[in-house]
Amino acid sequence: MNSLPLRQMYVGGRWTEPRATGTIAVENPATLRVVGEIPDCGGEDVRRAVEAARGALPGWAASGTEERAAALSALREALVKHQDELAETVTREMGAPITFSRRVQAGLPVRVLDGFLDGLAAATAEERVGHSLVVREPVGVVGAITPWNYPVHQAVAKIGAAVAAGCALVLKPSELAPLSSYLLAELIDGIGLPPGVFNLVPGRGATAGVALTVDDGVDLVSFTGSLEAGRQVGAAAARTVKRTCLELGGKSATLVLPDADLAAAVEDGVRSALHNAGQTCTARTRLLVPRARLDEALDVARAVVAAYVPGDPEDPDTLLGPLASAGQRERVLGHLERAARSGARQVAGQDLADRLPDTGHYVAPSVWTDVSPSSPLAREEIFGPVLAVLAYDGEDEAVALADDSDYGLAATVWSGDPERAVAVARRLRVGQVDVNGAKFNAAAPFGGHRQSGVGRELGRHGIQEFQEVKSLQLPG
Repeated sequence: MNSLPLRQMYVGGRWTEPRATGTIAVENPATLRVVGEIPDCGGEDVRRAVEAARGALPGWAASGTEERAAALSALREALVKHQDELAETVTREMGAPITFSRRVQAGLPVRVLDGFLDGLAAATAEERVGHSLVVREPVGVVGAITPWNYPVHQAVAKIGAAVAAGCALVLKPSELAPLSSYLLAELIDGIGLPPGVFNLVPGRGATAGVALTVDDGVDLVSFTGSLEAGRQVGAAAARTVKRTCLELGGKSATLVLPDADLAAAVEDGVRSALHNAGQTCTARTRLLVPRARLDEALDVARAVVAAYVPGDPEDPDTLLGPLASAGQRERVLGHLERAARSGARQVAGQDLADRLPDTGHYVAPSVWTDVSPSSPLAREEIFGPVLAVLAYDGEDEAVALADDSDYGLAATVWSGDPERAVAVARRLRVGQVDVNGAKFNAAAPFGGHRQSGVGRELGRHGIQEFQEVKSLQLPG
C-alpha cells in the first residue's frame, strides 16, 4: 500500500478516474511539504458515487446480521494488521504525535468496531407492540462528511454504522487529511463488501460536500465538523427533507468539586485540553475549580504544561504537535491576542513560545485565568492547545458555569464521593460526562445537546441513527 491511488476516487468497488480535473495538495503541517495530491471532485463525480450506492443498496439492505457482522470483523482485522501504517499516515497528514496516533488515531477505530459488533443484534431486533410488529430498516444511502482532526476514527464511526445498519455509503473526507481515507478504502476493498456499498469521493466541502448533501439520492447526511459548517449542512439537507446526524463540537468543562483529588483532576483537565494539540471536539477547555483552591490548581496546571514541549510529531516522546493548517494556527493566535486584550491572564506556557520548531503550524500550549465567563475564551471552540481556568463559589454556581455554553457535548466531574460526582453529572446538560477520570467508552452513545449537534454515534445507538422504524399492523 505504499502507492495509494491518490488521483482517483473509489466508486462501485473499483478505483476510477474522476471527471473533475482539478487537484488539491495535501500538506504535512509539521514540515510544510506536500505529501500528496487528491482530486477536487464536484457534483458529477458525487452523482456517480451516489448512483453506485443506490445500486448496491437493495442487496446489502437484504443482508442478515451474520453477513454484516462478518464484514465488520474483517474490517477490524484489517485495521489491526495495518494499525502502524494508519498511524503514520495520520501523523503525516495532520500532525498528530506518532505515539498518540498509534494509541488513539489508529487504535480507537478498532474499539469503535467492537462496539458496533456488540450492539448489532440489539440494534436490529424486532419488537412487538400490541398487535403491531415494529421492525428496523436501513435508512438508505448515507452521505458521510468527515473532519481532519480524527480522520480514521470519524470515517470508521460512520462506515461501521452504515455497514451494520444495512446502508450504502459515500464518504467525503476532509481535504486537509484525506490520505488515511485512501488507505482505509484500500482495506475495505480487500474485505469483500459488495461493490457500491462503500464509495470514496474526495474534494472540498464547498463542492463535493455540498453536492453530496443536496443529492436526491442521499437519504441521510452524517456530518462532523464546525458549528457554522453544520448549520450549512443542515440547511442544505432541508431542501430535500433528508435526515441529518450532526456532531458540531463543544466547549466542555472539567468540574472539580471541593472534595476532589485536585492534583489528579487538574492534570486530567490539562491533558484533555492539550490532546491532539487541542483539536478535539470533546477537549475540556474550561477548568472549573473552587475559588479557595484556584492558586493550587494553577500550580498543578503549570507543572503539567511544562511537559508539552512542541516538537517533531514523528518523535515518540513528543506530546504536542502542530495544528493542522496555517489557517487554524492564525485562528488560534487571534483568539489568544483577543484574550490578552480583554484582561485574561496567561499563567502557563509562556516559556514554550520561544521553543517552537522553526517550521510548521505550531502554537505553544497556554493556560489562562481571570477569564470572564462571557468572553470568547470561555465560550467559543478555539480548537487549539488552550485552557481557561475559572473559579466558582458553591456547587450550584459550578453547575451553572459548566452549562453556561451554547454547546453541550461533554464534561467531567471530579469528587472524592463517587455518588456526589454522579449526582452532579446528572445535572449537567451535555451528551456525556466522565466521572472521576473514567475512560471513553466507544460502545456508548456519543453526541451533544444544544448546538453540539443532532443525533448519536457509536454502538447500538449509532447503528439506529442509520435506520428507519416501520410498524406492521397485524390482524388480531
